[in-house]
Amino acid sequence: MQVIPTILEKNFTQAKDNILAIKNQTRWVQLDVIDGYFSFGKTFELELINKIDGVENILWDIHLMVKEPKNWINKCDYINASRIIGQVEMMSDINLFVKTVKDIGLEAGLAYNIETEIGEIPQDTDIILLLGREAGFEPKKFNEKVFEKIKRLKKIKQETGLNFMIGVDGGINEKNISQLKNEGVDIAYCGGSVFSGNVEDNIKKIKYASEN
Repeated sequence: MQVIPTILEKNFTQAKDNILAIKNQTRWVQLDVIDGYFSFGKTFELELINKIDGVENILWDIHLMVKEPKNWINKCDYINASRIIGQVEMMSDINLFVKTVKDIGLEAGLAYNIETEIGEIPQDTDIILLLGREAGFEPKKFNEKVFEKIKRLKKIKQETGLNFMIGVDGGINEKNISQLKNEGVDIAYCGGSVFSGNVEDNIKKIKYASEN
């Protein structure tokens, strides 16, 4: 299982500090983008990422919790994103989103909020991201309902032959990450459990728990 730290910040200075704190601990970093439509509040302007020095080796995974995610693809490309994941609840055309991302040579993903049923999955989808709790800035507990959705995705893969990865984001810590791994999750996205306290120690603990 891969562990990817997530950055969910309204303030760019705090986001920058968090990114610099983990840049030597991980290759991938997820940037959460909220525009105030899908969830209350707004994150910092995505384009500001290009103002951070010394992060050229980071692979950016962008999670778009925004109105019509396909309209943000160019912004993601501008900061040299490697993967773009959009919330299905905010899309008018899931297939067009995936195709547009793939056409510019990036990995494409679809994200489902905790209460959203899994629907059509385009063939070229690289990752399905399941939120482990309601999306947004407000911290909420991990919802075990996600385990049923993981089983659903595994069944879809078996029945269709699709080859997408399964990711989970929200409420993941060293206590529940091993269960996610055992259920077949490929990527665990971790925010609060990484940045609450000593970042380096937290990442080590989470990665150790994911391997045991």
